[in-house]
Amino acid sequence: MDADRVLEGLDPEQRRVAASPLGPMAVLAGAGTGKTRAITHRIAYGAHSGAYQPQRVLAVTFTARAAGEMRTRLRSLGVPTVQARTFHAAALRQLHYFWPKVIGGAAPEIIPTKASLVGEAGSRLRLELDRVVMRDLASEIEWAKVSMLTAESYPAAARRAGRSPADLDPTAMARLLEVYEEVKTERNVIDFEDVLLLMVGIMGEHQEIAREIRGQYRHFVVDEYQDVNALQQRLLDLWVGERRDVCVVGDPAQTIYSFTGASPRHLLGFAQRHADAEQVRLVRNYRSTPQIIGLANVVLRQAGGAGVELQAQGGSGPDPELTAYADDQAEARGVAAEIRRLIDRGEAPAEMAILFRTNGQSEAFESALADHGVPYLVRGGQRFFHRSEVKNAVLLLRGAARSDDGSVPLGDLVRDVITGAGWTSKPPSGGAQRERWESLHALARLADDFGLAGEEVRLPHLVTELDRRAAEQHAPTVQGVTLASLHAAKGLEWDTVFLVGASDGLLPISMAQGAEAIEEERRLLYVGLTRARRRIVLSFALARAPGGRAGRKPSRFLDHASSLLGEVARSRSTPRRPTTRKVARPSRCSGCGRDLESAAERKVGRCHDCPPTYDEAQFESLKAWRLAVAKGSGVPAFVVFTDATLTAIAERRPRSDSELRTIAGVGAAKLERYGPAVLAVLEGSDPEGEAEKCCAAIKLAKGSA
Repeated sequence: MDADRVLEGLDPEQRRVAASPLGPMAVLAGAGTGKTRAITHRIAYGAHSGAYQPQRVLAVTFTARAAGEMRTRLRSLGVPTVQARTFHAAALRQLHYFWPKVIGGAAPEIIPTKASLVGEAGSRLRLELDRVVMRDLASEIEWAKVSMLTAESYPAAARRAGRSPADLDPTAMARLLEVYEEVKTERNVIDFEDVLLLMVGIMGEHQEIAREIRGQYRHFVVDEYQDVNALQQRLLDLWVGERRDVCVVGDPAQTIYSFTGASPRHLLGFAQRHADAEQVRLVRNYRSTPQIIGLANVVLRQAGGAGVELQAQGGSGPDPELTAYADDQAEARGVAAEIRRLIDRGEAPAEMAILFRTNGQSEAFESALADHGVPYLVRGGQRFFHRSEVKNAVLLLRGAARSDDGSVPLGDLVRDVITGAGWTSKPPSGGAQRERWESLHALARLADDFGLAGEEVRLPHLVTELDRRAAEQHAPTVQGVTLASLHAAKGLEWDTVFLVGASDGLLPISMAQGAEAIEEERRLLYVGLTRARRRIVLSFALARAPGGRAGRKPSRFLDHASSLLGEVARSRSTPRRPTTRKVARPSRCSGCGRDLESAAERKVGRCHDCPPTYDEAQFESLKAWRLAVAKGSGVPAFVVFTDATLTAIAERRPRSDSELRTIAGVGAAKLERYGPAVLAVLEGSDPEGEAEKCCAAIKLAKGSA
């Protein structure tokens, strides 16, 4: 391939990167600006122009997927002999080659996980560690090693960073680090961090090996440089030595892994370490619409200069949306209903994603998507009912259900039972323990909601409901809407993104303390926004549960986006009127005319002080129908319709599907399932007869499915 042809089709900034293959260069590449295209063309241009030999180039990145993508592009550009690897893969190859020369024999085996070694170390120190705690401690060991800390230097560094894994004192954690290394040595194994540490040690102590490596690789490219940790930077410095040919590429606005030791300071300080370094900013975004980029820029602008101001290059698209729902369930139902509408319109489920801050948020959306018949995939975590802590909790609840005599409130009883699965009244500070706690706490909240249905709802009913939910949430694994945490979504993109839970307490998450932690939460939001190609829909819930206090506010990061998202984006003032797409709720009482305050009041359209306006006989008919449907379907009555929804139906007396759908609590799925029967009962049909028809239709639909 001719060198000049390599530069064809590049924009001015990409061309500047590609046409300068020699010397130090720092590329600040915003989201969707074609950074991989720029650096692979730089390597190809250098090789085809004779600036260097391709086999002398080492390109490193952070995931095997990214390294594979880079190799594919380089092959298509006529330079298949360039080495494109992850840091660990490159170091491991060197370690296997040089270990026999330096130590003798084969290199030690690499353990796939640290769990067994951490467990053994904890046992020697008489620490009681379960699986989740061991995971958190293993992560802390990784942080210590990539930060190049020893057992002696760890306590001071951990205190400075405010780290307390599994609530261990830094001194106790340092002792665990020490014993962990002893166990590892006794077993003659190493972990993944040791691969880098050993190569750092070998190159530092054996200059002849350092010279041999530098003779092999003379030109370096580092992708995702904002995620480099101290250990990786040290290894890179040893690889490069006194050479000048190193190109680093990254985006400080996408630094979201600081908890693993990643730091953007290496990227931002590159020019100080290389005084003659050329700096290029890639700002032309080819992924997202101008509307999405405008919102992302507003969010990032408040961070004080981190990252680049993106310039959208694509065509126009829909305006970003921010929807305030009444509660978490309403948010999940509203998002699922909109996704169902888009699919029915012909959009592919695989081109849509629901992104959230914590994995504990996924259950409500899994359930809502299943109710609407939408296939989905969970990325970066197990499905809710497949998680071991949830399985254990359900087993405990099933056992306790046999002895539930009704003397203890359902919510209190469930919390008491799931304590055996690891639930505590006080949530852990973070890590895997917090994720497990969130899953268990979701069960406790579900029990609270069940308890509101009446004294007759006991633990056996809850267990039956959990079994039903688990059975109905199995979705195809080949096509589906992606559910992912914002961390897991990094590097991916979809046509339509629903970014849910965009409220203070989740974005930023409540456990984020200090300015640096808060700014990392802002970057998480920025990453989420820039995953969308055509449409971004943000949402949050004013309350956790139906009828609860509407105390949540939109994320503070959206304060300056009210011109794009409307006044609902202002976190300083809670919207007085929660809205759901397609559902209009009265803001004033139909009786006295005063403002309605609670979600329950808005649902029925009148305040608690005013008497009902519905026909008593008609309301009793609706209740009789609901009870008969619930019994016939084997579910609690409120699963059919809550009291508030049933009251709202009786108050408004809808005469058509379109009128019935405007009532909060009547989504697309329930409209299809129960709508004809409800309208028939309102017209005077026999409740029992309509219930029989309804149950028969439901069973028929399930059988055909």
